[in-house]
Order: sequence, then structure tokens, then C-alpha cells
Amino acid sequence: MWWKPYQPPLLLRCIEPVYAAISSIHLNRRAAHTTAPPIPMISVGNITAGGSGKTPFVLWLADILNQTGYSPVILCRGNGGKTASPVIVEPDTDVKQVGDEAKMLAEMSGCPTIAAVDRIAACSLVDGLGDVLILDDGFQYRHLERCCDIVLVPAEGTGNGHLIPAGPLREPVTALERADIIVRTGSKTEIDSCRSLCEFREWHWIREPAGLIDATGSNTAHPDSVYAITSIARPQRFFDDLKTSGLELAGIKSYPDHHLFTDQDVKALVKLHANIAVTAKDAVKLLPLWPENRPLWLLHLQGTGQAGLPDAITACLPQPQLKKQNPATSDGV
Repeated sequence: MWWKPYQPPLLLRCIEPVYAAISSIHLNRRAAHTTAPPIPMISVGNITAGGSGKTPFVLWLADILNQTGYSPVILCRGNGGKTASPVIVEPDTDVKQVGDEAKMLAEMSGCPTIAAVDRIAACSLVDGLGDVLILDDGFQYRHLERCCDIVLVPAEGTGNGHLIPAGPLREPVTALERADIIVRTGSKTEIDSCRSLCEFREWHWIREPAGLIDATGSNTAHPDSVYAITSIARPQRFFDDLKTSGLELAGIKSYPDHHLFTDQDVKALVKLHANIAVTAKDAVKLLPLWPENRPLWLLHLQGTGQAGLPDAITACLPQPQLKKQNPATSDGV
């Protein structure tokens, strides 16, 4: 409903001003009492609820910073996890403790990654791990000072233009004025057709599917048909990416966002006798439960930043002690 071009129900539109007022109070209180992290921080966030590509963008950004001579540390909320205290994500850390996003970011970036609901408390673990902090989903987390605020806006824009619960907006579009850098995310086709939201420049970050990988590491031949399952905020994007890759969908199934898969879920999937395809966030939760003799197909995504975007980001940071080459694009996801 949020992404359809018509007015939401009247009841939700009546609740919308209440949400707006409460949200504004909270955000202003957070901004009035800020804490400086021990190292410079880049915030990556959005103004819409889910589906803007924050996680793959953070992976791309970490890769860019590594190549540019920085040593990034990633800090995320640990959505879907059960930990109450800040945790540095290790290879043997249980995904149930820190959540799918934190586990995936740690595994795929190779960077120190901290999962914490209280991200101010998490800053006590940052010192000595690196020289720049990337805060995932940080635009509304105004407790922490940042040297660069990056806001991602999907190519589809802001949906019906309404605030939660009538629409997908966490804040009014005018909140983009707080951003240092605005990045439109999506496929090349989507990006080419999107309309600008701001008077000043919007950068582009293009996400394209780049084929299947067997997450179990087997040498099984790639299938032509898959059964797609996922537990992300906007599953249709995943299904569309599979089709763009030339794959036939034998079926689809969506679980709630950040769903923790169970043995029963896996048994039901195995009984389908189909080639199961998942996202990277799903794979980190499924692999510990997945049968060793069955492939689990992961859709690989390739992210490419517009020429000049890495320079625009690093211009907000102190220079690293040892400067490396500064690429305009990277295959980070």
C-alpha cells in the first residue's frame, strides 16, 4: 500500500500527524545531547522504512574505504538479534545473538563489526579496531556525532509521500536537508528513470544481480529454475533480481523481515525438492541448519558507485595515515 500511487486509508492519515509529532520530539531530543565517537563516523541511513539497500551499500562503502587506505569498523543495531550488550561479531558468533545483518556484514566485509542496540555504549569497543566508523541505519540515530551523513533513497522515491503508518516515510522529505550526501539506489534501469528529489546533486549507486553462488561451496551446476525464499523488507526486489538474471521462478515464499529460520522451516524447504535461492542475509541464518548434501543458492549482487562518489565521501574524513589508490567504482557485494 505504501508504494502505490493512491491515498492511504483515512484512519492511517489521521494517525500520521501523531506519529510525526512524537517522532519530531524524539529526534530533537537526540540531537540536543550528542556524543562524539572515538574515531570519525560516517552514518548511512534513509528516510523510508526498509528496502533502500543500506546493507549492500555499507559493504560497498567498507570496501571503498579499505582501498582508499582507511581501516573501517562497522556498527549496526543487530536487528533480529537477542543481545542486550554490545558484541564484536566473531566467526563463531551465533546469528541468533547478533541478528542477520550484523553477521552478514562481518562475514562479507572482513571488517570489525559491532552489534548493539545502544550504539553509544558500543563506542567503548571501537577504539583500536580501526580509524573510521560506519554506522548502519544511522540517520535517525542522532545521539552520535558524524562527519558525514549519507542518506539512501530508493529509485522508486518516497512511495505515496506519507509518513508512517500511512506511508513509508520515517521523516518528511525536508529532512534530506540534513544530509551531506544523498544517494539514489537501484538497478540501472530504475536509476535512469527516477526523478530527483532535491535541488542539489544526487549521487547514484547501481545494484545489479551478478549470478548465483552455492553458499555450501559445492561444485553443483547452476540451475535454470529456483524456488525463491527470503525474509527481507521488500522481497519483490529479490524476486525481480532473480528474473533479471534469467532464472525461472518455480515458486516464491516471503517470511517476515529478519525471520530466524528454524529446523522446521528447513525441513519444509527440503521437502519442496527444488533449488532454493536466497539473499545473503537469509544465507547466514540458513547455513547452520542446512543439509550438507544440498546446495543453497545465493544471489550475488554487484554494487557500483557513480564516478566521484567515493571522493565526495572521503572528502568529509581526515586523511588516512597511509593513502592508497582511490577507485571510482568497486564490486563490493
